[in-house]
Amino acid sequence: MLKNQICIVTGGAQGIGRCIVETFATNEAKIVFACDLNAGGMSELESQFSNVRAVELNVCDRLAVANLIEQIKAEFGQVDVLVNNAGITRDNLIEKMTEDEWDMVSDVNLKGVFNMTQAVAPIMMESGTGSIISMSSVVGTDGNIGQSNYAATKGGVIAMTKGWSKEFSRKGAKVRVNCIAPGFIETPMTKDLPEKVLDYMKNKTPLQRMGKPQDIAQGALFLASEQSSFITGQTLKIDGGLVI
Repeated sequence: MLKNQICIVTGGAQGIGRCIVETFATNEAKIVFACDLNAGGMSELESQFSNVRAVELNVCDRLAVANLIEQIKAEFGQVDVLVNNAGITRDNLIEKMTEDEWDMVSDVNLKGVFNMTQAVAPIMMESGTGSIISMSSVVGTDGNIGQSNYAATKGGVIAMTKGWSKEFSRKGAKVRVNCIAPGFIETPMTKDLPEKVLDYMKNKTPLQRMGKPQDIAQGALFLASEQSSFITGQTLKIDGGLVI
């Protein structure tokens, strides 16, 4: 599905990001750049897949982002798929949330997406094609207690996606921009939650289970491939019916 495609996935060391890297690699991508602050955690990926390259990258570091994209352009002349997956949480009720908690989440979840997209979009527009996929959340569409910072950033991702879908399709370019809004997903961030909390999440979801990283990765594969060639500016909710 991604034959000869050059793909970049941020937050690729674990959870959803790692699953997306693996899914792209097994679906004929030419190279998948798995970017993360914890590049050492991706050595297994490089050993398992000859078409995966692990890159230590802080998406908040604009110079590092620009240098990476320039290196990829110099070597391959193209970037076909960008998945903005890197993200963090620093939850707290509004009266207790610190400025640092707000700033950290904003920097990674919102500015990081901006940095990566700003660096990649001109290459895609020049070639006339490409797919940019950013991770939002049902929290970004419907909010959640104690996640003002996270909700603001994930809602911002949706807003940027809508704007970029119009901006990057000008002058004959066909650069598609979409986002995915996961619900409750089994990841390293959720595995240590108390059983009663996990049960609550499952019971609140109409399909009566938590999602798996592969559920999200398959959505990303669809949006990255030509199978979604007439889809742009959209938010794909993969949440088991949690938000209807």
